[in-house]
Amino acid sequence: MTVNKIQTDKAPQAIGPYSQAIDLGDMVFVSGQIPLIPETMEVVEGDITVQTEQVMHNLKAILTEAGLTFANVAKFTIYITNMDDFSKINDAYAKFLVEPYPARATVEVSKLPKGVAVEMDVIAKR
Repeated sequence: MTVNKIQTDKAPQAIGPYSQAIDLGDMVFVSGQIPLIPETMEVVEGDITVQTEQVMHNLKAILTEAGLTFANVAKFTIYITNMDDFSKINDAYAKFLVEPYPARATVEVSKLPKGVAVEMDVIAKR
């Protein structure tokens, strides 16, 4: 098995010992993305909708670098700090996807990096 690193300047740089994504040939595993602006590495200003949209743009940039789109995504995992934001997150998320929608898990967590309200990771298939 060959493991290839996916790296793009159009998404936030890894802030720890991990890759933006790992390409295993037929599968791509994208690390959790938070609403950082790639150019500044600062959290985007705005509500949960704005944060969710930034996360989706970051995921899209990494998938694009891997030659994929959201249509290739088999599974999303969404981590949120307040389940009361679920419907707003869902609405923003849905704007980036078409049917058949990927499988998904949404989990409320007590805290996320840099105090953000949402983080997402994906698994995609070629």
